[in-house]
Amino acid sequence: MKILVSDALGQGGMDILRKEKNIQVDEKVGLKPEELKKIIGEYDAILVRSATKVTAEIIEAGKKLRVIGRAGVGVDNVDLEAATKRGIIVMNTPEGNTISTAELSFSMLMAVARNLPQADAHVKKGEWKRSKFQGAELNGKTLGIVGFGRIGREVAKRANAFNMKVMVFDPFISKEAVKEYPVEFVDVPTLLKNSDFLTFHTPLTAETKNLLNKETFKLCKKGMRIVNCARGGIVDESALVEAVQTGQIAGAAFDVFVNEPPPADHPLLKLPQFICTPHLGAVTQEAQENVAVDVAKQVIDALNDRAIRNAVNMPNLDPDTLKGLKPWLVLAEKIGMLYTQLFEGSIKKVEIRYGGDPTRFKTAPLTIAILKGLLMPICGDTVNFVNAPAIAKERGINVTDGTSTEATDFSSFIDVEVVQGKETHRVMGTLFNQQPRIVRINDFLIDVEPVGWVLFVKNEDLPGVVGTVGTILGKNGINIAEMSLGRVGKGKKAYAMTAINTDSEVPAKVVAQIKKGKPVLDVKVVKL
Repeated sequence: MKILVSDALGQGGMDILRKEKNIQVDEKVGLKPEELKKIIGEYDAILVRSATKVTAEIIEAGKKLRVIGRAGVGVDNVDLEAATKRGIIVMNTPEGNTISTAELSFSMLMAVARNLPQADAHVKKGEWKRSKFQGAELNGKTLGIVGFGRIGREVAKRANAFNMKVMVFDPFISKEAVKEYPVEFVDVPTLLKNSDFLTFHTPLTAETKNLLNKETFKLCKKGMRIVNCARGGIVDESALVEAVQTGQIAGAAFDVFVNEPPPADHPLLKLPQFICTPHLGAVTQEAQENVAVDVAKQVIDALNDRAIRNAVNMPNLDPDTLKGLKPWLVLAEKIGMLYTQLFEGSIKKVEIRYGGDPTRFKTAPLTIAILKGLLMPICGDTVNFVNAPAIAKERGINVTDGTSTEATDFSSFIDVEVVQGKETHRVMGTLFNQQPRIVRINDFLIDVEPVGWVLFVKNEDLPGVVGTVGTILGKNGINIAEMSLGRVGKGKKAYAMTAINTDSEVPAKVVAQIKKGKPVLDVKVVKL
């Protein structure tokens, strides 16, 4: 078998690959797309970092490809849909850089507290004015953490060692699951009001995009310092410039930007209170070796049919089973993704019922697909078909599944109930002509194609709401691709839900316009 390594891989990983007697390893770094396309047909597997773009065209040319290994977390440079259609396993290494990212975050925290880069540059210019660099101690201060997964918890451990008080905002995690950590769970306004320092450890989602913006900066404790080593776009960069200039924010330290590298004239780069690094979260010798070793072992095991670990696009199934189960796997993941974006709160319990066609198979892969979908909007690229159950357990989510003989309007279905605090919500899906459809949301019977952008509007069932929503979308240049309506109750106690597939994302300002309608109770935009 032949493996192509097209990006620089740590020596430990290369050594593991070359020890395999039945595998030929070719290291060809820096290939142009046309060069890669020309030779990829010879290989059973390709190992990449972030430089190589494994496009649909490359995948189509890779007639022998069985495995794509990504040494790192993000798989944005791999066309997952094209790989899945071809039955190619795509693997990542989600845990290799946990400590390196946590340590960088804390390093940035200390650097912004004590103005270290500015002081270093000052001395190297031959100056010695210490009063210009008066900083702040961490001892006794409050650190706010947004996102309490693996990296957030490692940062909390270090903050506790520095005698800091730690507040956490993570609406998707059970407090009971992390009770060993001396932290206080709070909402966003409380976090912003009380934090002396704020750090982010969450993926970029619809909920976290511009979490700090012109309005939320006003809620921040005056003189707060901010660290972002997670994702560009969580903090509104232009709003941060203004907040620093007015003194609301004392300083900020970023390892990530919306556009990387940032343009030379980026206004943040001109602020003396702002320090930055070129996306160094995973750039340590140890992290590079960890991900190289992990991906090498994973790819070798997959090629030798020993085990599949950290597959982001499919569970470990034989080809015949995968063929029959695949449309249900797609539906299961879509149900999970829809649920988390539609309903808010920490998930405590997930109850899954299968009926009809899915029960011909072992349903464990479907349950994993649902968990993966539920966790993806929360955890981003770190969750996959292998680690989803472990992450759910880590977050205190109790999962039960089984077959159902309950009489429904559908002979085959996946029915998911999720307990969030005192609330329970339900989403059901089925297949029409082997295509996934969402057919029930709580008590609303509905027919939604779970693809692309979907706008959900819940309202009192009064005349004119659908027309008003359509008019608002039309005036803002948003085309409606498909629409479905559901209704519960009668008379004055009737409520309606409208699901609208749109050709583009519905911006926040348009959502705000729709919410202004008096009968409208809730509006959500979901990406599937």
